Amino acid sequence: MMKFLKISSLVLFLGFFAALESQAQEVGLRFGNVNGNNVALDAVFALGEFSRVHGDLSFGGGGAGIDLLWNPIYRPISDSEFNYYLGFGPSLFLGDPFKLGAAGEIGAEYEFPDIPLIVGLDWRPYFILIENTTFDAGGFGLNIRWRLN
Repeated sequence: MMKFLKISSLVLFLGFFAALESQAQEVGLRFGNVNGNNVALDAVFALGEFSRVHGDLSFGGGGAGIDLLWNPIYRPISDSEFNYYLGFGPSLFLGDPFKLGAAGEIGAEYEFPDIPLIVGLDWRPYFILIENTTFDAGGFGLNIRWRLN
């Protein structure tokens, strides 16, 4: 079982990295509690002016985690470089124990006007359905991403 999880984690990592390189508008890192891990590759894919997909591939806690969150609310705060976002989506952890559930997301970020850098803070509560049903409200994180376009 552990060999399968290690191979699956590697395949997911490579697939996620390939997706980042091909279509992401922002790529970076997320530090903090990410699906039970402590660091993640972080990417944002725009779906329109006020909607996006926020994906993370996390590692560091005995396995690999994937969060793929849809942010249907992504808006500027007044006329500043600050934005806020709300979202939800599936969450998967390939490790021991295996976890499958859903995550929510509430965050704010700052887009530097002169350099292609975005820094944000967010909160991600997790509701895990499988293997054990639990709720984790400690998903705070710091996002640092590079804008590609």
